[in-house]
Amino acid sequence: ARIPRFIHRGYFWRSLAFVAYMFSSFWVAMRERHVDLVMGTSPSLFQATSAAFVAFFRRKPFLLEVRDLWPDFAIEMGILKSRFFIMAARMVESFIYWRADHILVNSPAYVDYMINRGINPAKVSLIPNGVDPTMFDMQSDGKRIRTELGWEDKFIVSYTGAIGQANDIATIVRAADRLKSDPQIRFLIMGGGNAVDEIKRSIVEKQLTNILIPGSRPKSEMSDVFGASDVCVATLLNIPMFKTVYPNKVFDYMGAGKPIALGIDGVIRDVVEASDCGRFFEPGNDEQLAEVILWMKNNFEEARQMGIRGREYVSRHFNRHSHAVEFLKLAQSMVKDKSRSN
Repeated sequence: ARIPRFIHRGYFWRSLAFVAYMFSSFWVAMRERHVDLVMGTSPSLFQATSAAFVAFFRRKPFLLEVRDLWPDFAIEMGILKSRFFIMAARMVESFIYWRADHILVNSPAYVDYMINRGINPAKVSLIPNGVDPTMFDMQSDGKRIRTELGWEDKFIVSYTGAIGQANDIATIVRAADRLKSDPQIRFLIMGGGNAVDEIKRSIVEKQLTNILIPGSRPKSEMSDVFGASDVCVATLLNIPMFKTVYPNKVFDYMGAGKPIALGIDGVIRDVVEASDCGRFFEPGNDEQLAEVILWMKNNFEEARQMGIRGREYVSRHFNRHSHAVEFLKLAQSMVKDKSRSN
């Protein structure tokens, strides 16, 4: 189904869409004839609440997948400000944690968060974000993308993924401004989101000709996009909660064998430094980002080896094939445990 455009107008419209989905998903799930396990995911809390009630009424085990820590992220980003709504969100969060038979998290920092909330460690499992390395063609040189952009001989710095408030694309734009005098460096921002128009206005105001936002591409073309990239950038706002995340894009960059300029501190920095697949810069610090990009351009072969090390590391430690096996075992054990208890 296509996502209605109006949900990108603001958080009110997105919340309205989530509420509508909560009721419609409950109705559809209650009509499903055969169910062994009910799985909900957060965000959003609305969807997870729907799953919790479906599991209760159908007397089935409820597996809660926590992909982001809401409402904490919304509070720190200033999206959720009202004391009343913060209290309400906390109550819903506590309810779905209590109601879940098991909680699945994708970051080691989330395990600590759950334990600090008083949840039994035996009720929490970690299956981290990862990547399917076979999705990326290591032989692709990205020639088609480079020709399309007219950047055949350029050093391309890429960002792929959501372009929203949390993603801090403004830091990349400021770094592009710092490096605009270098005729070889070009910035490619590939994706979409509610901050696209704001970022495009900033590019026009700064009169930058070394950065493009051509829109989103289907997953099937991303291997060529990565093939055309010399370095990939990952950024998030500089707030404490973002130190807990395992962003999917970083694992994609690693799977594609690309060196990473990482502007996210915390647990994902540990992964990048353990694999020696990139360089860290302080979140929000465009001067440091520009320095990392220049280093990678001037040390091209060393940067290329970083990308190779990243692919090898993620293939061993964050491979979705092994994660799928772990998830299947967890789901099957929950169904068996519920059957025995009945």
